[in-house]
Formats: sequence, C-alpha cells, structure tokens
Amino acid sequence: MPTTPQTTIHHDHDTCVSGALTRAEALCASRGTKLTPIRRQVLELVWSGHRPRGAYAILDDMKVDGKRVAPLTVYRALDFLVENGLVHRLESLNAYIGCPSPDHAHPGQFLVCRDCGDAIELNDQRVSAAIADSARARGFQIDRPTVEVRGLCPVCQNRPHPSHSPADTERPEARQPVTRQKAES
Repeated sequence: MPTTPQTTIHHDHDTCVSGALTRAEALCASRGTKLTPIRRQVLELVWSGHRPRGAYAILDDMKVDGKRVAPLTVYRALDFLVENGLVHRLESLNAYIGCPSPDHAHPGQFLVCRDCGDAIELNDQRVSAAIADSARARGFQIDRPTVEVRGLCPVCQNRPHPSHSPADTERPEARQPVTRQKAES
C-alpha cells in the first residue's frame, strides 16, 4: 500500500512534494514528453495538500507572471498529467490527486471520505483481477477501471456528529433523523 499522510506518523511534506516533482520530471524525460512550467505548477498544486483538488481550486492558486491563467490552460495541464499517470481524476469528487506510483500503469482504486473529502489510493491486484474477470465473463471491455469507495476515514469516524451531543450517541433514539420545523412569521 502506498504511504500517505494517513498511514505515516512522521510525514515530511516538502520532501514528499519535491520527490513527486522529481519523479515527474524523470518520467517525462524518459518518455520524451515535457513537464512545462505550467504543468509543473499544476502538479505541485495538486500535491500541495495530499487531498483531492478541483480544477477551479487549482486555478484560483495559479498565477503566471503575476497574472491569472485561463481555465483551459489548467484543464490541458491536468489532462496531460492524467494521461501520463502523474495524477488521478476522482470522478465522484470531480477532483484530482497526485499519484504516488506514476512509474507504472495501474488502475485507480480509492477510499474517499464522504465528510472531509480525503482520498487514499489503493493498489490491490486482487480488486483489479476481480473486476477484469467479471468484465471478461460478461463480454465487457474496460476503458478505465477506476474504483471509488465512499465512507468515513478514521479521523472522521472519531469526530462527534455535529447534530448530536456526546451523550446522544449512546441512546438509540438519538440516531433518528432530525426534523426541523419552519419558524412561524
């Protein structure tokens, strides 16, 4: 399993980001493609928080020579980064996350937290094999074998639900949906 901030107690973020950029430059050079300054900046912004980032969030942080860049510029850079395996696109979030293993092709398998939006990449060959076998048995040709499983990360599991007091979590009736009435004018 790739190491992520969720699985590592001591995480040197600067080293992690610079390592991702160094791997990207080497990978692009070996493939005869170019990691342009714009592509590099977009990749750095994707890696900046170890969380999925939407294109417009990236765009908000992008400046070239003190000027904002056009949305199309960011989307083209993201397309390049996805095509070259440097980032993954999370369909359910319409966001992008850096790939810790860009040197080899692999399907995207993610655990996505429904509360905080954090995503953990998996590389489980058993999952890939099961999907491929099921598709083959049904005569289905896979284009992009991306799997996104939504749930709660360990941090969010331990947070109290905002609509409940700590004492409420022990009473079954407290788990019932809260209905709100409109205030009378």
